[in-house]
Amino acid sequence: MTSKKHKGAIGILTGGGDVPGLNPAIRAITIRAISEGYTVIGIRRGWAGLIEMVRDKDADNSLYYEILTKEKVNKIGRTGGTFLHSSRTRPSNVHQINLPEHLRKKYNDETNDLTSEVLKNLDFLGIDYLIPIGGDDTLSYAVRLHKEGIKTIAIPKTMDNDVPGTDYCIGFSTCVTRTIMMINSLRTNAGSHERFLVVEVFGRYAGFTALLPTMAGAANRCVIPEYKFNIENLCDLLVKDRFTNPSRYSIVLVSEGAMFKGAEMVFKNDEKDAYGHKKLGGIGELVSNKLKEISPKYNNGKGINVIYQKLGYLVRGGAPDAIDCIVPMAYGNLAFDLILNGIHGRLVILKNGRYDNAPIEVVTSYKKIVAVKEYYNTKRLRPFYKSFEFKPLFMMASD
Repeated sequence: MTSKKHKGAIGILTGGGDVPGLNPAIRAITIRAISEGYTVIGIRRGWAGLIEMVRDKDADNSLYYEILTKEKVNKIGRTGGTFLHSSRTRPSNVHQINLPEHLRKKYNDETNDLTSEVLKNLDFLGIDYLIPIGGDDTLSYAVRLHKEGIKTIAIPKTMDNDVPGTDYCIGFSTCVTRTIMMINSLRTNAGSHERFLVVEVFGRYAGFTALLPTMAGAANRCVIPEYKFNIENLCDLLVKDRFTNPSRYSIVLVSEGAMFKGAEMVFKNDEKDAYGHKKLGGIGELVSNKLKEISPKYNNGKGINVIYQKLGYLVRGGAPDAIDCIVPMAYGNLAFDLILNGIHGRLVILKNGRYDNAPIEVVTSYKKIVAVKEYYNTKRLRPFYKSFEFKPLFMMASD
């Protein structure tokens, strides 16, 4: 029988880029927690909500947190994005211009560590357990709070599937599914005009979002951040792929963090976010222009035109696919089971096909990238299609 005695308060937040599957995770935690006698507080706009709120019981903090109910999360659990909203705020590194108005007299440095404000605000809200849902940036700050004594249980999400310690991050399956669907739609354009199709996808440091769709047959070739590629080799391969295709087109997937041999990542500008990342942009277009320029060399003197498409937020938007409904539900329940057992300082994970949990510190212990030697053919710029036995569903990780 469910206990009606109030057992404490659980805070939930979502940080970083939105992905499909966040709302199902929030729903799973909330429904279980309320049934077991907990209050659930949704912190709005990620870590930003925990520095922007005002510690005054009479203040209007509705923009920064809300009490969640079963009715509120039930319907929203079927949708994409995050109804709690998100941000890329890093409380330990807040620039003066981004300081909340009520803190500007207190903090005067160019960048400020507001962790003490976060700790006070968590105490003000009466939060006993905190469940942040995010990628390695968001969760790296969760590690900081864990070390500060906050009872924290982290849930991994990221389009790139690159949070260390887990085989799966919320949002990855929908990203791969959308990528395959959109490439299949673009095939008619490429085939009608006998062109190269260059598609840029997410992936700053890890190439999973390019490698998996290519392995599934969505593209002939892919270039990933883990291996600097030779554009001449890529062009030669794509010309040969195009020639053997009855419809006379070929496709390459380009990770946003991919790099030409001898070059570095391509950025839009020098502006950095709170975690020190510059905004990527342009590698797909550079690849397109170069392929068009050098294609006559490999095509009997005749140039080949290119269709370039950056998928970007199209793979983030919309409702989650089946896996991004099921896994977030399981992750949410796993997180709450840990709370029931008085356990914290953990990351809920999927490892070798089984749900589990790991120390939260694994998030900052290493970079999760493609195991190039095992899974990526650097000469043919495509995945190796071998050794599947006993591999996890979404394989190819370096761990």
